[in-house]
Amino acid sequence: MRKSGMEKGKGKAKEAVGKAAGDRRMEAEGKTDQAKGKAREAMEKVHEATEKTRDATKRRAS
Repeated sequence: MRKSGMEKGKGKAKEAVGKAAGDRRMEAEGKTDQAKGKAREAMEKVHEATEKTRDATKRRAS
């Protein structure tokens, strides 16, 4: 599993525990963790696309 998926999962769990316990701070931390996971996921996708483009360019140049 990617780090982004783990971070989003951790955030969802933390948010749920915070809601159940009435802990608004923990709930907010969970939402923040989920947002970090989504941002990391976007960066991973950009990185993968960049690598694919680089590899395709190398193949054409050969």
